[in-house]
Amino acid sequence: MEQYRTRTPQPGQRARTSAPGASRAPLGVPGAAASGAAATGESAAVYRAAGRTRPVPPLVLALRRLPSPRLTGLGGGLFAAALMFALGTLDWLLFDGSPAVYGVLFLPVCAVTALWVRAADLVTAPICVPIAFAVGIVPVAGGTGGFGGQAMAVVTALALHAGWLYAGTLVAGVIASVRKLRLMGRRRALAKPAGPARR
Repeated sequence: MEQYRTRTPQPGQRARTSAPGASRAPLGVPGAAASGAAATGESAAVYRAAGRTRPVPPLVLALRRLPSPRLTGLGGGLFAAALMFALGTLDWLLFDGSPAVYGVLFLPVCAVTALWVRAADLVTAPICVPIAFAVGIVPVAGGTGGFGGQAMAVVTALALHAGWLYAGTLVAGVIASVRKLRLMGRRRALAKPAGPARR
């Protein structure tokens, strides 16, 4: 009868086969290493896709380069009123008090006021811009006959050019509302509890 020889493993071979950190594929599960590599590749692809950022439009980049002070409600009203009075005086000197020029200049002032007012006083932006419009239209109205005549000229100019007033107030209101919604979204995102810990 034939006897089978049993060979004892050498110390070097045992060290190589049982080296710590050696990756083994589980027995009886063919293709386990391939599936693990595929899963790793998929997770990496998902991570790269999630990490991509959308390109920022050039207009947004240009707006981000502008100064961004934070005015209080009173400060925003004084800023808008003083700027509109200066623009109204300039319109009276250069364009003989053109209402169209004054109305066009009023729109960016409303936008800047709504952008520069601080978050706590966003509600004041649509309120202070109509007051600024009335203050700045005094040089453009061109009334005569003392205080009464000047007041009647201002009231008439406000009634005739109310379209610019409504448009500027709408611009300030939209910008203030968008800023408020973004602020609420950030607060909601910070208030969310942390996700479950990864295993």
